[in-house]
Amino acid sequence: MNPVADNPLQTRADFGRAVEQLFEPLQRHYSPGNARVRPTAGGAHFPDVAAELEGFSRPLWGIVPLAVGDEFDGWPRLRTGLVNGTDPSHEEYWGRAGDYAQKHVEMAAIGVGLALTPEHVWEPLSEGERERLVEWLNQINEAELYDCNWLFFRVMVNAGLRSVGARHDWERTQSSLDRLESFYRGDGWYTDGPAGDASPTDYYLPWAMHFYGLVYATVVDDDPERAERFRDRAAAFASHHAHWFDDEGRAIPHGRSLTYRFAQAAFWGALAYAGVNPLPWEEIRGVWARNVRWWLDQPIFTDGGLLSVGYRYPSLKVSESYNSPNSPYWAMKAFFPLALDADHPFWRADEAPLPDLPATRAQPEARKVVCRGDDHLFALSLPQDSVHGREKYTKFAYSTEFAFSVASRRPGPGKAGHDSALALSLDGDQYKIPASATATEVRGTTLRSRWEPWDGVSVETWLAPALPWHVRVHRVETRRPIHSEEGGFALDRTGDDDRAQFSHDASDGTALARYPSGMSGIADPLGERSPVVLAEEPNTNLNHPRTVVPTLRASHDPGEQWLVSAVKAAPDSEATWDGRPELGGVDDDALTVETPGGETLLECVPDAL
Repeated sequence: MNPVADNPLQTRADFGRAVEQLFEPLQRHYSPGNARVRPTAGGAHFPDVAAELEGFSRPLWGIVPLAVGDEFDGWPRLRTGLVNGTDPSHEEYWGRAGDYAQKHVEMAAIGVGLALTPEHVWEPLSEGERERLVEWLNQINEAELYDCNWLFFRVMVNAGLRSVGARHDWERTQSSLDRLESFYRGDGWYTDGPAGDASPTDYYLPWAMHFYGLVYATVVDDDPERAERFRDRAAAFASHHAHWFDDEGRAIPHGRSLTYRFAQAAFWGALAYAGVNPLPWEEIRGVWARNVRWWLDQPIFTDGGLLSVGYRYPSLKVSESYNSPNSPYWAMKAFFPLALDADHPFWRADEAPLPDLPATRAQPEARKVVCRGDDHLFALSLPQDSVHGREKYTKFAYSTEFAFSVASRRPGPGKAGHDSALALSLDGDQYKIPASATATEVRGTTLRSRWEPWDGVSVETWLAPALPWHVRVHRVETRRPIHSEEGGFALDRTGDDDRAQFSHDASDGTALARYPSGMSGIADPLGERSPVVLAEEPNTNLNHPRTVVPTLRASHDPGEQWLVSAVKAAPDSEATWDGRPELGGVDDDALTVETPGGETLLECVPDAL
C-alpha cells in the first residue's frame, strides 16, 4: 500500500501532505506511552529500545520542518512520547546512552526540533519535564562517539539545547566541529572520517557531512566564519553531485545505507534551507523533486504502508546490520525545504532539468568516472574499504538502471555477486570479489587498481569508458590454479515465463541477454573465456528481485595472463550490440584496446602503481 499514491507531489502543499501521509501508517505501531515505535518484529545489532527510539525520532526530520510554518496535529502524541522516553521512572524510558550508542544518532532530530520548533518541543513542557529532557540529551556530551559524521549528532543536540537556553556543552561542540572540518579534502569533498582508505566517499558526504553543516550554518547565528565555510563547501560540491543523478531523478546506487532511499535528495533540500544556490533554483528544485517523486512511485512500502528495508523493493539481503525496521525513515530528511516560506525562491521556481553535463566526468575524490549515455547513467569505480559489504564499494561499475547485486548466502559459481565484478576462486566453489585494493590510481578517465586476494595471486585492472561501452583489462599473475567469473550488468528477468520475450546468446566469446527490461552483455575480445548467462539468487539485486548476469568464465593455470572485457547495457531490449572496442595488440609487457575505427582507447602498461 502506497500511502502517497494519490499525491501528485508538485507543490509545497503536496510535499507537506506527503510527510503526514508517510507518518500516518506508523501511528498504529506506537507503544501505549507513545515513546516507542515497533512496526515489525525485526531487529538490528543494537538493543530493541534503540530501534524503537528510531521509530519515534526519525519521522521528526520531516515533521519538524513541516511544523515550522504549517499546522501539524500530531504534536500531543509526540510530546507525550518525548516526556515518557526521557523519564527514568517511566516504563518506556529510553535509558542511558553510553559510548557509541545508537541512541545518540536519534538525539539529533530532537535537537533540531528544539532549534526549529521550540513552541512544540520545549515551551509546553513543565519545568521537571524540561530538566529530564536536558539530562537525557546531555549524555551525548559525556559519551564517546564514532570519529565520523556521528560528531554532527552532538552538534545538532547542543545547537538545539543552546537555542532554548538549556544546559549544553558548547566547548565540546566546537571541538567536534573542528574535528569534522579536519575531514575536509577540498573543492567540496569530505571523507566520512579521517582521510584514508577506511573512510570511503559515499552518500554520507551529501546527506550527512554537508546536510548537517548547512543546518548548523542556518540555525546558529554567531559562528559566521564557520557557517560561511559550510555554505561555500556545499556550493562547490553541488556541481560534482549533480553528476550522480539521471534525468528521471534517480541517483547512482553505491555504498551503504541505501535503504534511506530519498535521503538522496536531502543535500538539495538543505541547500535551499540554507539559502545556497550554486545552480539556478529551478535546477535545484527539479533534481530534488524528481528524486523524491521517483522514490515515492516505487514499490518500497509494506502492505501496511510503512517504508520497508531494502532499496527499490523490500529485501533484507541488501541491508546492513544496523538497519532496524524503523531505519528507512531517515529518508524524511529530504523534506527540509518545508521549513521555508511558500514565497521562497525554491518554492516559487519552476522545476528545470539539470544543465547539459559531459558524457564522462572523472571525480578522483570519489574514485569514479561518471558516464552519462543517452539512456544509461553509470559510474566506473575504484575499490574502497568498508566493513559494510564489499559489493557496495568494490564493483567496477554502479548504475541507476541496473543497480548492483550482493552475494548469495550460498557458495558456488554465480553466487558471489559477480555482476560488474571479477570473482575468483581457488576451488571452483568459494568465489569472492575484492574486499579492498592494495593500490589505486586515477589517470584522466582511466581507473587502475591492484587486488591481491591470496598469497601468490594478484590482479591489476584498468577501467575506461567507451560510451555506450566500457572496457576492463585485467593482468593476472598467479602461482596457483584459479577460476574466474566476470559479469556484466545484472538485468531484470521479468518476462521469462514467455520464451518469445527473452533471449540468451552465449557464443563466440560473448554473453548477451535481452528481456523486456533491456539488454546486457559482456564480450571477450581475446576469445579465451566461456560465455554464459547466469541467473542470480533472488532478492540480491537492489533494483529487481530476479536478474540474470551475462558472464565470462575460465580456469587459469599458474603464470601471467591478460583478460579483456567489453561491456554494454541499455534499458532498450532492441539496443544494438555493435561498435564494441577491440583488441589492438598484446604482449608480455603491454596491452592495447582500440575503438572500431582503430584509435587507441586504452594502453595498459604494468608499471608501478
